[in-house]
Amino acid sequence: MEPCTAPVWHSIGSAGGMDLDQTLSSGQCFRWEKQEDGWHGIAAGRSVTARVDDAGQLCLFCPPEADGFWHHYFALDTDYAAIQDRFSASKRLTACVAATPGLRVLNQPFFEVLCTFIISQNNNIPRIRGIVERLCLLCGEPVAGDGRAFPTPEALAAQTPETMAVLRAGWRSDYLLDAARRVCDGSLDPGLLASLKTQEARAVLMTTKGVGPKVADCVLLYGLGFADACPMDVWMKRAMARLFPRGMPRAARGLEGIAQQYIFEYARTHLPKGQPKPSRKGKKSPAKRGLSAAGKTLPHEPEQSC
Repeated sequence: MEPCTAPVWHSIGSAGGMDLDQTLSSGQCFRWEKQEDGWHGIAAGRSVTARVDDAGQLCLFCPPEADGFWHHYFALDTDYAAIQDRFSASKRLTACVAATPGLRVLNQPFFEVLCTFIISQNNNIPRIRGIVERLCLLCGEPVAGDGRAFPTPEALAAQTPETMAVLRAGWRSDYLLDAARRVCDGSLDPGLLASLKTQEARAVLMTTKGVGPKVADCVLLYGLGFADACPMDVWMKRAMARLFPRGMPRAARGLEGIAQQYIFEYARTHLPKGQPKPSRKGKKSPAKRGLSAAGKTLPHEPEQSC
């Protein structure tokens, strides 16, 4: 009997407490949209709609697959219960996890992550999504169902600055072309990068135009599975200064990238925007008193950092 190739709703197993809203709107991916019947997205040339049913099963509308791509993509092969239990050794990290317990770090295709986070620099999410979609329309292949796949390195490397003008991505277009050509010539080999130590892989990625420490760590974390890669932008640095001024707690050692995802989401929804205001009449600012934006006292953090 021929395997079924038509899209059907089917379960790929327990979601393990994953919350698709918390995960797919967390800024780590840019090709997902929430629709009436679930979250629709395209990754690695595969179109899918995903939802978690009342029994806690992750259900997908797509052709049944034998390679487990989506199981790994949604990190169902990672024991988040054990990770969160480990994080519970830090009271403040526990508070961060409690704000978005269903958040997961996705395992995304390397080249898609490399390009989308090059695009993300000095940009906002609506504009990032727009540039990514125009890039897919420019040189991505049609996918079964609807939409277009993310371009292959070869398809993108074949473009010119003139054809890339339609993206309205500015200086990022040159960086995208450089990244694609480096993947094509083997300078950026995801298999080789995955075999290196974190610092070594980061250094190789940073030889690419437009890839600094933050973008490199995003690629390592989201596209290569380096759980210790911890992307730090100005917002994350502010969050760390408020919540963990001595650095990541020991409980996060080796899992700093996963920890930062919870910390960032907590800070985004609980901490005041911008820099702390100067205190008046000798009073400490809420951040220095250990208060969240809601005025709640944050747990004391006595342990040493990593």
